[in-house]
Amino acid sequence: MTRRRFYAPPEAFEENFVTLATEEARHLRDVLRLRVGDEAFVFDGEGREYLCLIAESLRNSARLEVREAVEAASPESPLSLTLAVALLKGEKFDFVVQKATELGVTRIMPVITKRADVRLRDASEPLRRVARWQRLALEACKQSGRARVPEIAVPISFPALLENDAIENTEARLMFAERSGQSLAEAFSPSDARPAALTALVGSEGGWEDEEIAQAANANWTIVTLGGRILRAETAAITVAALMQHLFGDLK
Repeated sequence: MTRRRFYAPPEAFEENFVTLATEEARHLRDVLRLRVGDEAFVFDGEGREYLCLIAESLRNSARLEVREAVEAASPESPLSLTLAVALLKGEKFDFVVQKATELGVTRIMPVITKRADVRLRDASEPLRRVARWQRLALEACKQSGRARVPEIAVPISFPALLENDAIENTEARLMFAERSGQSLAEAFSPSDARPAALTALVGSEGGWEDEEIAQAANANWTIVTLGGRILRAETAAITVAALMQHLFGDLK
């Protein structure tokens, strides 16, 4: 039987009970039509999931008794994968967030590049976009069985990405470009140790500037080219996430 899964942040758990907020409570009551005494599973977005019993169902909230901790419906990948993706137009970035979450990405970082045909109008727009992407990631977690919601970062400039301390601490940093790179087979030999933490950077719809590729190489990023075909940016991002999980994660 498919699990009826709901999300509640860690602070919603208190003693042996958890409280679902308005949207989750309405989904429990009006969509799934669950009632007091029914079983439900609640995950906290940080990797923990619990079997619960519905104790109280109100109009704008629901209170559930936590019975026991359980394994998440789907396991997390052993690879801590940061996917850095140039901002994309329209709903393309939404699509990347959804599919990257399903593929087990740990962190998604939107990147402002020179050729990205996306402009942030004001200081509040990045926060609005991140809030939307966080909702999409949460829904993708529910669908895919994950109990850990990937971190969605505020859009960062390309130079700032290269200087980001968290990124520098990852064991491998790969920039995927349409030129000037080596193949994955050349970048990783069978005798190389499998990285536990990796950052993969995928370019914009307009491609990379030569200067950006040179800057990444000078910052000790490995430049990788995927075959001879030019992929759309959103296709490349999803392909890269799948390849990294296949090579170093749990997508076998």
